Amino acid sequence: MVTRRDAARAAAVTALSYSRILGANDRIGLGVVGTGGRGQYVMTLFQKNSEVDVRAVCDVYAVKTDAAQQKAPGAKAFVHHEKLLELKEVDAVLVGSPDHWHKDHAIDAMAAGKDVFVEKPLCRLREEAWQMVKAARQYERVCQVGVQQRSGPIYEEAREKYLKSGRLGKVAHIDCVWHSGAPRPLPTTPSVKPSNLDWLRFLGPVKYRDWTPGQYANFRAFLDFNGGKMTDFGHHWLDTVHMYMGERGPRSAMSAGGVYYYQDGRTAPDTISALFDYGEFSVHFASLASPAGGDYGITFHGDKGRLFINRTRYEFVPAEKGAEIESRKIPGDITADHVRNFLDCCRTRQRPKGDVGLAAISIQPPLLAVQSYVEKRLIKYDPNREEALPL
Repeated sequence: MVTRRDAARAAAVTALSYSRILGANDRIGLGVVGTGGRGQYVMTLFQKNSEVDVRAVCDVYAVKTDAAQQKAPGAKAFVHHEKLLELKEVDAVLVGSPDHWHKDHAIDAMAAGKDVFVEKPLCRLREEAWQMVKAARQYERVCQVGVQQRSGPIYEEAREKYLKSGRLGKVAHIDCVWHSGAPRPLPTTPSVKPSNLDWLRFLGPVKYRDWTPGQYANFRAFLDFNGGKMTDFGHHWLDTVHMYMGERGPRSAMSAGGVYYYQDGRTAPDTISALFDYGEFSVHFASLASPAGGDYGITFHGDKGRLFINRTRYEFVPAEKGAEIESRKIPGDITADHVRNFLDCCRTRQRPKGDVGLAAISIQPPLLAVQSYVEKRLIKYDPNREEALPL
């Protein structure tokens, strides 16, 4: 089993491994697996880098590969990712598929000698995280996970300025908030599966069920496919907590919530709250289905002040009475910085800022919270052995 220390320890890999990633004329050929809205958007961020050529796209729905080819003329289109991975001209793979496919798509790509940028959440099951780390180390691949806060200048600046400097003081509690908009009922059309959509392929590793438009269009409303808002939003914020406070899991997790709006068969809660005990500090995560739930972000409560941060701004409130509040805005999409870091690492063979080994640690708390929600109990966790403890 790969340990936490092994996962977090940086190391260079061989010159032979370096040579395999570069295509003709030192260009990087990109394959995109999962060309939905997010996959296509991140693909366009890759395309803004002059050394990248999108050479292949893959999706279970031909409408989506057609749309991707409009943005990447000349790219070959596939339904089966295995066929895309056979292409020698593909050096790196962007995995933008639904969460339940992340593990297989990423591991298969690394086994085929490709470097991987895989969207968050890292995986659907806790044990899958370490399988992905093992593949990255075994095949000497760069594996960047889409926890883009790791590459965000605003996060790096605030961490240095307030946490590492000691100005924030001892942090005893952290609030993580990421609300979604007003809930909507699941779609019920098209009632007949489109002929150019491979439903069996979409289901992949999950249990078979007949065509259900709501499960295809809104898979995050079903715990079969993912952990709902807890892993969708929670992996981002818990990974940021680890980035600031140390690469280590909690001692326990508990959560509460439910499906409070539409009783339409969904199983992932529309409202969720979770509490994590890290021993020296606690973390609370909350996500409501509210269009006016307040600003998303993370608040670090220290004995010398309070730091709020999200992707575009931070605000530090010193504990001293009358002290001036410090704030800063850095607009822009930090995903582009994360893509750039990945591409740089494809060349240098260094581990990226959002390395799979770090993401494997930070996905554990959200998935523990999902387990707590399902089992309706406190989950005790051994962060050294990375094991949930039995009842």
